[in-house]
Amino acid sequence: MSDSARSPLGALVKLAVTIVVAGALVAAMLLPWVGGTGLVARNSASLLDALPVELTDETPNGNAVMVAADGQPITQFYDNNRTPMTHEQISDVMKQAIVDIEDSRFYQHNGLDIEGTTRALAKNLAAGEVLEGGSTLTQQLVKQTLLQTADNAEERAAAEEESVGRKLKEARLALALEEEYSKDEILTRYLNIAYFGQGAYGIQSAAQKYFSVNAADLTLPQASVLAGLVQSPKFDPIAYPAEATARRDQVLNRMHQLEHITDQELADVSAAPIPLAPGGNAPNGCIDAAIGGFFCDYVTSYLTGTLGLSMDDIKDNGWTIQTTLRPDMQVAADQAVLNTQGMGDPIVGVYDAIEPGTGHVLAMSVNRRFGCGDPAAGCESVNFATIPTKGSGSTFKTFVAAAALEQGLPASHTITTSEPYTSRVYQGFNTDTAEYEPYSVGNVGNNYPNTLTMTQALYMSSNTYFLALEDALGRIEPAVRMAERLGMDFDYSVTQTPAEQIIAENRPSFAYGTDGVSPLDLANAYATIAAGGVKCSPKPVLQILDRNGEPVTDDDGQPVVPADQCEQVVEPGLANTLSQMLRKDVEPGNRMQTGARAYIPGHQIAGKTGTVNNNDSVTFVGFTPEYAASVMVFRPTGTDSVGGYGGGRPATIWHDAMLPILSGQPTAEFPAADPKYAGRGVDAPPTSARSSTSDDDDRDSRRGNRTSSRDSSPVSAPAPAPQPAPSTAATPSTDAAPPADPAAPQPDLNGDGQPG
Repeated sequence: MSDSARSPLGALVKLAVTIVVAGALVAAMLLPWVGGTGLVARNSASLLDALPVELTDETPNGNAVMVAADGQPITQFYDNNRTPMTHEQISDVMKQAIVDIEDSRFYQHNGLDIEGTTRALAKNLAAGEVLEGGSTLTQQLVKQTLLQTADNAEERAAAEEESVGRKLKEARLALALEEEYSKDEILTRYLNIAYFGQGAYGIQSAAQKYFSVNAADLTLPQASVLAGLVQSPKFDPIAYPAEATARRDQVLNRMHQLEHITDQELADVSAAPIPLAPGGNAPNGCIDAAIGGFFCDYVTSYLTGTLGLSMDDIKDNGWTIQTTLRPDMQVAADQAVLNTQGMGDPIVGVYDAIEPGTGHVLAMSVNRRFGCGDPAAGCESVNFATIPTKGSGSTFKTFVAAAALEQGLPASHTITTSEPYTSRVYQGFNTDTAEYEPYSVGNVGNNYPNTLTMTQALYMSSNTYFLALEDALGRIEPAVRMAERLGMDFDYSVTQTPAEQIIAENRPSFAYGTDGVSPLDLANAYATIAAGGVKCSPKPVLQILDRNGEPVTDDDGQPVVPADQCEQVVEPGLANTLSQMLRKDVEPGNRMQTGARAYIPGHQIAGKTGTVNNNDSVTFVGFTPEYAASVMVFRPTGTDSVGGYGGGRPATIWHDAMLPILSGQPTAEFPAADPKYAGRGVDAPPTSARSSTSDDDDRDSRRGNRTSSRDSSPVSAPAPAPQPAPSTAATPSTDAAPPADPAAPQPDLNGDGQPG
């Protein structure tokens, strides 16, 4: 504030000069429109032509609101905290108070009040201070609208400058507004746009901020305070109670003078302190989300990235953003994650759920509070639910199996492997000898059968079988392309190798999921399988509605939120066969399965476990016909073991998150396997087992600088293609731990007092 603005004499001089000069020039300028005894617009069309678009809306835009699929509020977005009210939603005493103190002739003039400005000048000069302003409510509405909708500093300065030119512009626009809108509409707009201090724009925000009530419920003691704030918002009753009280009394005296309150009301309210009951600010942004903070962050990325909107678009238009979030699933996921991985634990726990057949993202949970960027305080601004951080291990074996099915190898395709198995096709780099040599993997433990079908190898998570299966494919490209088709991306340069590079280097480690994996991508890829081979782009927003409840459209008149983007990427029979194969990893009765802890009785559930080298990342991804969800538990930095395997904590989280959801609905069934892809069936028992006991899950095991795992030569498999160029990638982790034999006692692998 300038020195002259602080000085009462300076303010009076400025007001007097402005009123006198502007009054004379306004009278001259408006002469063509003056008729009869009052100011009546003769050619209102000419006046309305000058109205900026900001002044043609009936109400100012309010805060953007993000809501869940059921309408439950998630958060709001705004620069100016404002919730527009209708005329009926504002108490009568509030409307009376603002008119009395700001423009007592509001209902008599046509936007300009020469009589009122002259009276104000005389009164202010006599008092030696500014008691009344020289602008009508309509003129103030013009000024505040142009100021608050300014796009840059130059426009803001023009809206505020103390010049005759600005006063003339305000006068002309005020006349035009009065021709276009009723008095009640203008008053309502004014109360919705006025600034009341403490970040409160509009009467509803002010009522909430200072008194924790709605605008409709404001009383005389409250309304008189708020009416006094519009000319001095700095002196709010929270920070400056004495100044706010003095201003309130001015309002009360004016209302009494105009006979709008009684002697008793004046005495009672003036004698009492301001009845403050401060409320909090409206939530603003994902850091204030009531539910699903990381989901909220994903939504904003979708809006600004996929849809190309700006944050200004989001904040300034009063939109309602209707999301796909299911609060019941989000609450269940949050509880499940925190039951296993505590809030702020150095080990990250992530759960993402998506709907097969639509791509709607249903829940997104991380054992962090979103937004503050202080991991030590349990806060995080990195969205681990979407960003590829660590690998997901043997979950990638599903993509190899899908590629093999498509190339004619059925689910019953049987391979006998040695332990370890050395590839006849692929090479890896041995860091001990600094040479390329045939790629070799082994299984964890000594209890895998020598001979397995593809189905058995998938649910037991045999490393050696899948390297042999990659040999049968002859090159890694079919598996990589299958992963892409199902929904995986490989474009995050920080932790991922581009698909083209994996293919060019013919990396056999692909089956063992060693690169960073987005938990959301993983959930979506398995959702594609659940949906019978229909891949949908992940989508967190159903629609965006404008303040009138109509869908927001683009320049072509189309809704900015497109319809679900889905396509058939693999044959339904292939996907259905794969679902039946993966059921055996979860549902009872399959010896040496790895994902049994995810099972919920009475429901068909398919899934796959995964564990990377050193056990610093463990994963379970499971699905039903209705839902697909991935769980990853990992260290964001370092490679120390998190304890256990993918069938441990990740499968437990999945079970706990889905139990309250699936328990409340009927059982859905997967389609039957397609004989074209099943071969002799997906139920053949394992043969040639070396041992009947095993551990709970699958993990990567490294022997020396080569990945070690049980391996067998392909039986009845196509001859391998010519050997490709050696890989330049580091030897990856394999991803299979000893699978569990339900009949044998299981050790406590992760220190939680439970087997596995």
